Amino acid sequence: MLTPGDVVVLDLGTPAGSEAGLHRPAVVVTAARVLAGGPTVIQVVPLTRTIRPSSSEVVIDPDHANGLSARSAARCQHLRSVATTRIRDHTGNAGPVVLGEIRETLALLLDL
Repeated sequence: MLTPGDVVVLDLGTPAGSEAGLHRPAVVVTAARVLAGGPTVIQVVPLTRTIRPSSSEVVIDPDHANGLSARSAARCQHLRSVATTRIRDHTGNAGPVVLGEIRETLALLLDL
């Protein structure tokens, strides 16, 4: 069962324009109460290894808990809903601090 903050590898297919695409890690940001119901669609923030000076991205250092192999940035501006059938692997969990930073950034981007 998925939990908020899980780092998953997704098959996002061929990107259009500057969308995130192909096989890439992402952080699950769907609420726990929604995930408990076993949804077929979840909300994720894709990750990139390209670190930019951007207020819409959250930098995540690799560790044993998240399973990332390199320093990555959560591209909050690329929030998307994906079918759970796109999940190819589960590498770990980003943890509550990083998840909180991602959710704060999303709230700013979406004016919530």
